[in-house]
Amino acid sequence: MSSNVKPPGRWVPWLVIGLWMTLAAVMVPLSGKLSSVTTDKAVDALPASAESTKVAMLEESLPGAEDNTFVFVYHRAGGLTYADRATVERHYDTLAKRYPPTTGTAGEEDDDGPSIRPSTNGQAMMFTLDLSTTYGPPEELVGPLRDAAKDRPTGLELAVTGPAAVDGDLDAVFDGIDLQVFLTTVIVVTVLLVLTYRSPVLWFVPLVVVGVAALTSMATVYLLVKGFGIVVDNQNSALLTILVFGVGTDYALLLIARYREALHHHENVRVAMVHALRGAAPAIVASAATVIAGLLCLLVADLNSISGLGPIGAAGILCALVAMLTLFPAVLVVLGRRIFWPAIPRFSTVVTERPGLWGRLGAAISRGRWVATLGSFGVLGVLAIGLAGNTGALREQDQFLSAPESVTGFTVLRQHFPELGGQPITIYTRPAYQKQILDVVKRTPGVAQAEPGRTVQGWADISVFPTDAPDTLAEYDTIKRVRTAVHAVSGAEAIVGGPSAENLDTEATTGRDEKLVIPLVLAVVLIVLGLLLRAIVAPLILMATVIVSFAAAFGGSVFVFETILGFKGIDYSVPLLAFLFLVALGVDYNIFLASRAREETVRLGTREGMLKALSATGGVITSAGLVLAATFAVLVSLPLVMLIEVGFLVAFGVLLDALLVRSVLVPALTLLIGRRMWWPSRLSRPAERPQPLADDKELMVRR
Repeated sequence: MSSNVKPPGRWVPWLVIGLWMTLAAVMVPLSGKLSSVTTDKAVDALPASAESTKVAMLEESLPGAEDNTFVFVYHRAGGLTYADRATVERHYDTLAKRYPPTTGTAGEEDDDGPSIRPSTNGQAMMFTLDLSTTYGPPEELVGPLRDAAKDRPTGLELAVTGPAAVDGDLDAVFDGIDLQVFLTTVIVVTVLLVLTYRSPVLWFVPLVVVGVAALTSMATVYLLVKGFGIVVDNQNSALLTILVFGVGTDYALLLIARYREALHHHENVRVAMVHALRGAAPAIVASAATVIAGLLCLLVADLNSISGLGPIGAAGILCALVAMLTLFPAVLVVLGRRIFWPAIPRFSTVVTERPGLWGRLGAAISRGRWVATLGSFGVLGVLAIGLAGNTGALREQDQFLSAPESVTGFTVLRQHFPELGGQPITIYTRPAYQKQILDVVKRTPGVAQAEPGRTVQGWADISVFPTDAPDTLAEYDTIKRVRTAVHAVSGAEAIVGGPSAENLDTEATTGRDEKLVIPLVLAVVLIVLGLLLRAIVAPLILMATVIVSFAAAFGGSVFVFETILGFKGIDYSVPLLAFLFLVALGVDYNIFLASRAREETVRLGTREGMLKALSATGGVITSAGLVLAATFAVLVSLPLVMLIEVGFLVAFGVLLDALLVRSVLVPALTLLIGRRMWWPSRLSRPAERPQPLADDKELMVRR
């Protein structure tokens, strides 16, 4: 086939590769520093305006107030023996000497109760150990503390729990998670690329380029954190890797498909690549712009862990986009046609096309467009019924796939010490009002016990123990009542915080963020679709299908979580994250299909154009969907319920969108609506509509 395209110089691909090698030499060493700036502290995740954040910040500013609190609970079903009691006292003395409290703080401690507390049923004893942060973070302390208490009589059980132990066990889950996610993702993508191309060498090129993009994105995020103070937690760090590998591989699949097609028509590989980029780049750029725009909508969120994901994810998508549109084409051109061995695409002036699976599917949809439309909506509707299941918030104690000792310890503590079975609520007030606040709190319904604490640097603290289990609606109601009661004391400047209060504030903040972010994401994505397709009806139809697809994916996932996996709720961050990923990424496949359909409609008309687009893009888009779903499914291998829920929900949603919505529903709706799909562009006008081909079989072809 003749071409008026002037091929770029032979030196251009080598220049691009050289520039990327220079960039990699600078950025790759920085990528390893990302883990040094990640955080999972609640004070960093919550907005500064949250009351529990003010408590946490105050604790960090006061000497000794930020101590790590561990609770040791000893129990024996038949009742404690004399040797058991002696062991508990010996352990307490040993640990108190090994970890003496820091000195030099203003004020004095007020301890109204014994250091070691026996239970009323005679089956348990407990004591609390407050360790200064100078001894190390919780994840470094919890192991040695448990080891120090191993020497005890047979049958005497011990659970080391408390807020610091929970933090330590949670940090242990995330220890090395970035490397685990990275390696697992690489393996999954490698397997899928090998199966897709069935080539001993082609799979290696996109994998290497995506890996370079991932490392570059990590370095970029590190620089953003250092320069702008963006909050990066371990969950966002894992999601960054998944995003870059997922979308980067998708872009590679789309570009390779166009490049392979162009190689049949153009003898010069550089000319073929120019044509491939002209065909694929607009859809890829539009796809990336949609995801980036959706992610940047998170900047309006109050929750720092959510708002921080916006620039983090956007940086990752941008790095993947630039790498796959510059470095990847350059490497393919340098390697030439032989990279496709053994199925090397040959140049020919006559290219024979033959019917394929997607062409036959298009013909079937064309014959039964109403059946395809109603059947698709029926499947999606049945799945959406799952939304009637347990969509309540997941408690902090239920976020582990396998409950660690710190979580089971809360159950033991609550069994033997019901008055101390909840996580303590912390109140800070001015010293002159401590007794008044204490009296008010003790009269508040839902409070089992309240104890005065230290007075230091103009603040006095009070520890409050609720009667209800941690992170339950009843406990949250108690926290709200306590806040209302202490805020009514004029001049006390009382603030209420603690682990459960932080979770309450996080859930409330997330609810506000959802109401703000979700409409904004929908508006931004709709605008991007409108600009790309130069129409109003088509973007509205595509957005509607994505929303319905999200509802179905969420409903089906809730059913799996509740009925099969036995999860006790949905993590507060899952709905917003899943909505963002499924809307932004789900629209991707509609963009790839609709942009090709619009391109073909100019030549063939709406009906024939959609069938041609489905035939041409069906295989590559399905492969891209499988890759993206598989990369998110990597999160299911991690031992944290939140990540499992996000991974499963997004993977299921992507498959649902790629295999049903994009493959059946969107083509069927387009065939039903006809040229009005492109209203108000000129393609919607009857006078501009080309004559259809005589035989549908000529359209149902695939090389």
